[in-house]
Amino acid sequence: MVPFRQELVNDAIKNAFTLIDPDINNNNNTEEKHNFLRQTILANKSLTNEEKSEATRILNIRRDRDRILFINNERKEICENCKLERLCAMYCENCIRIHLEANFSNWTSGNNDVDNLIQICQRKSIAPHMVVEWIPYNNLKNIKYLKKGGCSDVYTADWIDGRYIEWDFQQQELIRFGTHEVILKSLVNFANRSWLEEAESHLTIGSRWVDIVTCYGITLDPVDNDYMLVLHKMDNDLRTYLRQNHNRLTWKERIQIIIYIVGALYRINIENAIYRDLHSGNILYYKEFDTWYICDLGFCGPANRTLNCVYGNLPYIAPEVLSEKGYTSASDIYSIAMIMWEVSSGQPPFCNSNHDYQLALDVVNGERPKSVPGVPIKYKELMEQCWDAIPEKRPDIGTVLDRMKEIRKTYYQNMPEDKFNKNINPITDFFNNLSINSLKINEIDGTSKIYQFKNLPEPRNATEEEQEIFHSRIYSYNIPDNINDFSNQSSGMSKKLSKVFKWLRESSRNIIQLNFKKDVIQRHIDDEIDSYNNPNLHSEEQDKLEISDAYQRIHEECDTFLQVTKRFNTSGSGLLEQDEFMKIDGVNENGINLEITSQFSSFELNVAFIIFLNQ
Repeated sequence: MVPFRQELVNDAIKNAFTLIDPDINNNNNTEEKHNFLRQTILANKSLTNEEKSEATRILNIRRDRDRILFINNERKEICENCKLERLCAMYCENCIRIHLEANFSNWTSGNNDVDNLIQICQRKSIAPHMVVEWIPYNNLKNIKYLKKGGCSDVYTADWIDGRYIEWDFQQQELIRFGTHEVILKSLVNFANRSWLEEAESHLTIGSRWVDIVTCYGITLDPVDNDYMLVLHKMDNDLRTYLRQNHNRLTWKERIQIIIYIVGALYRINIENAIYRDLHSGNILYYKEFDTWYICDLGFCGPANRTLNCVYGNLPYIAPEVLSEKGYTSASDIYSIAMIMWEVSSGQPPFCNSNHDYQLALDVVNGERPKSVPGVPIKYKELMEQCWDAIPEKRPDIGTVLDRMKEIRKTYYQNMPEDKFNKNINPITDFFNNLSINSLKINEIDGTSKIYQFKNLPEPRNATEEEQEIFHSRIYSYNIPDNINDFSNQSSGMSKKLSKVFKWLRESSRNIIQLNFKKDVIQRHIDDEIDSYNNPNLHSEEQDKLEISDAYQRIHEECDTFLQVTKRFNTSGSGLLEQDEFMKIDGVNENGINLEITSQFSSFELNVAFIIFLNQ
């Protein structure tokens, strides 16, 4: 018996959406679109009957939601219970709203403003699983501190009874899922009236669109007297996900990540709202459905921030916002460009820069991250248009979404097996999963803050010469002196690693810097090679090259250690032994004394060596 494959179901649904005719997709005809998707799933020979049923169930839920959101001459039915026209097949949206309103007197938060906010959301409910409610704090158990957010504390908890999941036509009531884990996020100064009005707007958006992390409701911590959001628990944020999986991702997967994010922002734009604080820490991954969501709508900053300050994650803030010209929908497009760069490179933008006045000045003067080699030409062009210093020159969110879908369609048509043919070097996989990520080398603060910059110039685009100067500063290849700081979580091995690291830095700094600068020049030439500019973006073989493991990149960037990288790339197993470090051709010619290697184990040498070469 073939085991159930949720990943394959998710991928089949994604593929079906890429095949929709643009005329069908743009006319908001829910039934025509649903029938096409359903027939595509049923014709998919790679799915079992059980998997086809699950895919159809997911499509039915989406169809019911779309029927309400995109009312356009759809065929309506009369509900046998409420006698009103209903659009949904699996439930009656009117019965749900009537049921919720009849229960208004059975609960209270103790705050009229909060009660009114929740009641407004409930009157607009469109599906059982998207109902916002007041959740008594005593219904939450096993509350544990998780982390500190930008302006809030985050906890995990078990919600007894849990969220609503379906409507019972016979009993005329909502059915709950049962106890499940949720996230609690504290809200500072929630009672502020103007902030409550903004919260109303964004809670309404979140209860209408599945692209937004579901907010189940609001609760009150009786000890601290702080209101808290009760949110669906996700698996990871984008920044962490990229750090763990960058070398494994194909371009097909990277493009799909951006489409999810842009699609969510498009929904927000439909509601005439602006996100204002979009960055990779606010984009969350749900592994079960292999889907990405935006979180923190309207709750991403302090309620008492002043008008002449900026709140956000500095590398993602648009230059016009830094220059105190205010937020617009174009400001969110700039943030999308930074996320596009991050997804392509695997690193946060400006990760080697301090989040200070100098970075703000650089951004206003047009400095942007350098595109990494192998980025699809259409992707690169769109990204650079989105980060233009002039807001009016950036494409709107609908255009960005359409163009990303065009890029995705090219990949699905030309490389249908790309997702399942990834070759992962076992040594790369080992080091990707090693706790090197916890070593915190050159770690930056990934949270949002309040900034106040004075006398910044008018935003402008930098010249090519200015960009080259900026990028040469980034690639100065300095290794931090306080290397012991990176090893807080693995102190047993880190003391030895830090000695190796210091020795490598002191004995080869000049050699590595010289070779790296030479490689940077070569990369400028390589970026112009025609093979990256063909109509089909680039071949599957090139795609594999782009996601090649860390050791192949070391080979490209450091000729001095050629023999080491050859060993990594050809053997595919095992690490270099102590004596092998002593036999590297050409190393001693450059003045590097490798006798120090006798003091360390081969494992310690390899870890330190690879971290060093990847700086």
